[in-house]
Amino acid sequence: MSGLTARVKTKAREIGFAEARICGPGDVPQVMERLRSFLDRGYHGQMGWLADRVHWRGAPDVLWPEARSVIMLAENYGPDQDPLAVLEARDRAAISVYAQNRDYHDVVKKRLKRLARWLIAEAGGEVKVFVDTAPVPEKPLAQAAGLGWQGKHTNLVSRRLGSWVFLGCVFTTLELERDAPERDHCGSCRACLDICPTDAFPAPYQLDARRCISYLTIEHKGPVDEDLRPALGNRIYGCDDCLAICPWNKFARRAEEVKYHARPDLLAPPLNELAALDDAGFRARFSGSPIKRIGRDRFVRNTCYAIGNSGRADLRPAVQALCEDADETVRDAARWAVTRLGS
Repeated sequence: MSGLTARVKTKAREIGFAEARICGPGDVPQVMERLRSFLDRGYHGQMGWLADRVHWRGAPDVLWPEARSVIMLAENYGPDQDPLAVLEARDRAAISVYAQNRDYHDVVKKRLKRLARWLIAEAGGEVKVFVDTAPVPEKPLAQAAGLGWQGKHTNLVSRRLGSWVFLGCVFTTLELERDAPERDHCGSCRACLDICPTDAFPAPYQLDARRCISYLTIEHKGPVDEDLRPALGNRIYGCDDCLAICPWNKFARRAEEVKYHARPDLLAPPLNELAALDDAGFRARFSGSPIKRIGRDRFVRNTCYAIGNSGRADLRPAVQALCEDADETVRDAARWAVTRLGS
């Protein structure tokens, strides 16, 4: 390993990243074909932004032609409790592990910028940093760099960190020594496919986002298909089922970064409490949280579905009050829940 490459990895760990690996921007030639297939089948649903700038999203070497190396960084956000346990508490809300505290984009980007500034001071060159919000195929690049592999659920799996991995990257014009790619270690296991409540995987390594609970509760605007609503259970923001069931999580550990530790009020909050939130209350409660970006109406819509799935007649007043909400989709969800709970 060259001196600079070794120093980059050491500095990344000092800054707080769990792992750092190097690949080239042209090391993922398979991405364009897979992306076009995904889009052609309509699996992206309402996420039209995935089809925008597809020439960049499918080819990182086109995104910034001057880049010679990509530093891929992994951040561990492992929980200290079983994310599947809350699914049995029908009067409580299940919120995806990654959203139970601060928005990871802010935390990761600050660290990326620290590493980028250090690299320029140390060796010159130019840099660009990305974390999830730009047309960059982070997961294929992470596999090319050796951080992990894309499992049958299409998410990254690490032999050292399990499923609980945030990714960030630093593109640089510097030539750095590249790491060997990681190979697939899923074998014959299909636990992540079988646990999916909505059958969102048409085949291993394929995801139909239109049926994915994470997509439905976060990205999907308007009413959710009535046939899918019962399968949402009490999941009101995201879904961790396919991540949590992965056998590689036996090597996972709790996140060291306290900003990823679950806030007590977001670990399993009461559904009736969340249903009562108005816009101001929603913004105040989720300030600094990734949940804030979906807005009060979509969040309360999800909460109504969860109450409708609870089987708890005592929660009926919480949705009855929303049957005349100002938002049409909330009204629809509340009335559906009232009908499900009966008189």
